[in-house]
Amino acid sequence: MRAITPLSAGLNFFSSANRFENVKMLQIKNIMNFLIIDAASDKVYFFLYYNNKSYSKSFIASKINFEKITNILFKFLKGHNIHLKKINNILVNQGPGRFSSLRISIAITKAISVSNNIDFYGFNGNDLKDNNYLNIIKLFKKGNYKKNLIKTIY
Repeated sequence: MRAITPLSAGLNFFSSANRFENVKMLQIKNIMNFLIIDAASDKVYFFLYYNNKSYSKSFIASKINFEKITNILFKFLKGHNIHLKKINNILVNQGPGRFSSLRISIAITKAISVSNNIDFYGFNGNDLKDNNYLNIIKLFKKGNYKKNLIKTIY
């Protein structure tokens, strides 16, 4: 004779499976994705920290490149199949550095932030050691930077 399993036992099984999926989804949503824009030196750097992987691109800081900097940024993101909507925070080097380079990178950061509802933060170029942008992210996670605040240092 075969035992009959009550219907409520089956529901508990499914609800615990759903809880597991919910926890898994929460873990995915809690991953912080960062875009760093650094134009304070002779080169412009884009650094992307996305789903615990990092990607970077650099190019010469010239008038021609600054005229197409947004196109370069969007090609960089597209090349890694990442949409701006998946970025949680943008960090921008607020100096010290070249006046025009800093102003352009900050303007782009603010425009992307406003149009995509992404928080932005300014970091001090002196916090950057050996172009290690992961150090900037570590300082961000410690709470060293203020949301939507940039104090340019020329």
